[in-house]
Amino acid sequence: MGKVFKERTSVDKALRLFLERISTLRKAEEVSIETCTDRILAEAVVSERNVPHYRRAAMDGYAVRASDTLGASPANPVMLQLSDQIEEGGTIWVHTGAAVPEGADAVVMVEDTATVGTLVQIRAQVYPNRNIGQVGEDIKKGDRVFEEGHLLRPCDAAVLASLGFDRVKVFKNPVVAIIPTGDELVSRKESRDVPPPGKVLETNGLMSALYVEKWGGIPRCTEIVPDNPDSIKEAVEANLDADMILLSGGTSVGKRDHAPEVVTALGELLVHGIGVSPGKPAALGIVNNVPVVCLPGYPVAGLVVLYLFVRPGIRKLAAIPEAPELILKRRLAAKISSRIGYIGFVRVVLEDDKVRPLAGARSGILSSVAKADGYVLVPENIEGYAEGEEVDVFLIE
Repeated sequence: MGKVFKERTSVDKALRLFLERISTLRKAEEVSIETCTDRILAEAVVSERNVPHYRRAAMDGYAVRASDTLGASPANPVMLQLSDQIEEGGTIWVHTGAAVPEGADAVVMVEDTATVGTLVQIRAQVYPNRNIGQVGEDIKKGDRVFEEGHLLRPCDAAVLASLGFDRVKVFKNPVVAIIPTGDELVSRKESRDVPPPGKVLETNGLMSALYVEKWGGIPRCTEIVPDNPDSIKEAVEANLDADMILLSGGTSVGKRDHAPEVVTALGELLVHGIGVSPGKPAALGIVNNVPVVCLPGYPVAGLVVLYLFVRPGIRKLAAIPEAPELILKRRLAAKISSRIGYIGFVRVVLEDDKVRPLAGARSGILSSVAKADGYVLVPENIEGYAEGEEVDVFLIE
């Protein structure tokens, strides 16, 4: 299998091959608007009512006939009579958002008035419709408010509520099966004590599940599977009802690394060996039209593959629209080295207006991610960046 790594695939090509084989899910379900945030609309939303459905005051003040304020100014106020109806020379107090009384066509702001008993001094001339929100000013009946594929935000939920919706149709979130493999793994459910030498607590499955959930998927974690090809094969076959499968561990070229060969036996191995460091041993494949990602066992390498392939894979499955990533521009407080032919994933910490690479941040040092504020991606065609160079910093979610 050493030959596989001699044929390593660039990140861009590997991602293209992977996404080309993923079909967007079109299954829909109804959810309450209280739980619709971060979900994708499965159909366009058309308003069946006007918002607002009445003329409303846009300011605290006095509803008037605009013609009654002609020529009003601080030096030459117009006197109007407080009344319970609008007629010539009359006015009614209104609060912001209140219905504008019949007969009124404007509102004078309270700041432009003064009261003298039952009389109101109008100190500013207003024109028809001044400080009045018209029927349908916000949304008109028949308006297409949201298109299919829209990512719903809390403010969108408020708009839906204003239209009288209590439920909305969205695409189902993809189910992602997470299968941790490895004879060295100890389940956290069985013991949280320090395991014996050669054994480690299983944490990659937890990390993967939390990122899957964060990115819009529904994680489904299995029990730990031993380093046995038949056992791994059975686990994959048992989870082919999922929309994506993550095999954690067993992706390299050692005697106990069986994940890629299992994918080959059950379906099609698209890529094994990717030009990224850490993360080179990753593999991508398809089994019964289900995308499979083989994550390296080293936790940081696994995280890199989650970011580079699992996240975009989930986005395509769930029809999540592309969103600009938050990137900070910072100058390096120390140089960064990288290998030609590999995209370097370098963990960094922010220091005032600069950024510093973490020392000793090997792929097996999980705490290096927790200590990092973000990462820098070094292109595969350069050996790194010099101290003082400006780089793009991607924040770690």
